[in-house]
Amino acid sequence: MAKAKKTQLDQSTEEKIKAAAGIVFTKKGYGNARTRDIAEEAGINLALLNYYFRSKEKLFQIVMAERIEKLFGVLAPVLNDAETTLDEKLEKITENYIDMLLEHPDLPIFVLSEIRSNPEQLANRVQAPKLLKDSVFVKQLAERRSDINPLHFIINLLGMNLFPFVAKPVLQPVLGSEDFYRQMMVQRKKLIPAWMKLMLDHG
Repeated sequence: MAKAKKTQLDQSTEEKIKAAAGIVFTKKGYGNARTRDIAEEAGINLALLNYYFRSKEKLFQIVMAERIEKLFGVLAPVLNDAETTLDEKLEKITENYIDMLLEHPDLPIFVLSEIRSNPEQLANRVQAPKLLKDSVFVKQLAERRSDINPLHFIINLLGMNLFPFVAKPVLQPVLGSEDFYRQMMVQRKKLIPAWMKLMLDHG
């Protein structure tokens, strides 16, 4: 019983530290973040943080891997689903992304801010060429519109999903309340697939 409680406490503390690290890394970037800042954000002492993660680099690698998995992990299952049509994939990708980003709105900023400093890490983790070139999605797109470069199409799709979250600090004063911003993002779950289908049918 005591061992189970300790395991639960360890997991809870680790999650608290990772959540705090995500906040600090997003605000300050890896280079300017200090383990002391993360400990303060988590409400623990520095010794306890070092006990769980040993170094800022190790903590960053763990947090970054989880964020990348969240940001790009929604893609692979949908792109390779042989049971759904291209139109259905557009709807699923958009719905999955917007739902996930509404829950984790700082996620794109965190990942994108670090891509510039270590692009190889993202490339190795995501394995974009394999994910895109060999996907059912790309084959379906080629069958429907062989004249469209699939990379252009996917960049447009991801850009429409990600940009409003990356640009939220600029958009928020224009849009007003947080509730209105969230309503607009929910509306985009239907609008983005419709716009992408128009590109396919009339582009």
